[in-house]
Amino acid sequence: MPLRRVLMVGLIFAVCVALPPVLHSQPASPSQPASPSEEEDVTISVDVDVVNVVATVRDKQGRLVTDLTKEDFVLEEEGRPQTIRYFTRQTDMPLTIGLLVDTSISQERVIEPQRRASFQFFSQVLRHKKDLAFLISFDVDIELMQDLTDSQKLLGAALNKLRVQGSRAGLHPGPVPTSRRPVGTALFDAVYLAADEVMMPQVGRKALVLISDGNDYGSRMKREDAIAAGHRADVVIYGIRYFDNQFYNQSAGLGRRGSTTISLGGGGGASTLRKMAKETGGAMFEVKRGKPLDEIYQQIQDELRGQYSIGYRSDGDSASSGFRAIKLIPKRKDLKVQTRSGYYAKPS
Repeated sequence: MPLRRVLMVGLIFAVCVALPPVLHSQPASPSQPASPSEEEDVTISVDVDVVNVVATVRDKQGRLVTDLTKEDFVLEEEGRPQTIRYFTRQTDMPLTIGLLVDTSISQERVIEPQRRASFQFFSQVLRHKKDLAFLISFDVDIELMQDLTDSQKLLGAALNKLRVQGSRAGLHPGPVPTSRRPVGTALFDAVYLAADEVMMPQVGRKALVLISDGNDYGSRMKREDAIAAGHRADVVIYGIRYFDNQFYNQSAGLGRRGSTTISLGGGGGASTLRKMAKETGGAMFEVKRGKPLDEIYQQIQDELRGQYSIGYRSDGDSASSGFRAIKLIPKRKDLKVQTRSGYYAKPS
């Protein structure tokens, strides 16, 4: 697989990304206004002036609400009401999904259940000739294990090639720098590159599923850079925290016995995944007793098939750029909306 250097020495990413055919629906011309039924059929807009928002709605019991109309929402940009022009339920819309798997040494004990559950997830969520997926592994380096495809066989083969970086047989079992080999978890770089390099050219619904303990070691990009890349690519991020307490307890013990005290922790990883998910309109889940990975994957799949796609033309200054905050407010007080916090405007 051809690779090229991106951002810095030692960070590698594949250049060969297969692009699917671009399928889109154009808005009706002014002389032929769209009827209500036609408006419901609009699934993808390629109008550069249209801001696309993906939303998930739940009731107080946490159940998905999938029978709403555009009249059930109030949309605001920078505090100003906006007119919803396009609205559709996304149950049948094409989907591009990227799976980012942490293969750093802290995930050695959990990589096998991740492999099995991920294969099942792909087999359930992807529809042949309609949806596309890709697989990235990240530790010190970032590798595109499988580019965009709808082939279960290719994705399964890529999952089987996932290998944890390093080995406990070496001098150091944790994400702490050593003189013998580089150790790290380039989580922010992986999200940034997946959004910017793979997702940006795609059209339609786009989601990244990130499996990690949430701890980043050695990324050149910051968390805010990764979130910004997600916004620019219209990507929804789902974080799945798979935390191996035994690993971190052992690593902390080694650190205390050495010359340098090592502070490794669990809380920061959860907040990182939660922040990236919330800002982009996704959700954060945690694998734990009573909440296995396959159950989490099912929840993500249900969300992806039960979302709303909303499009509007901003009334903001078309000559200005920068981040613009979005609020999608349900008129029913018993509902909660999950959507991205905003987008980056580009000057006309």
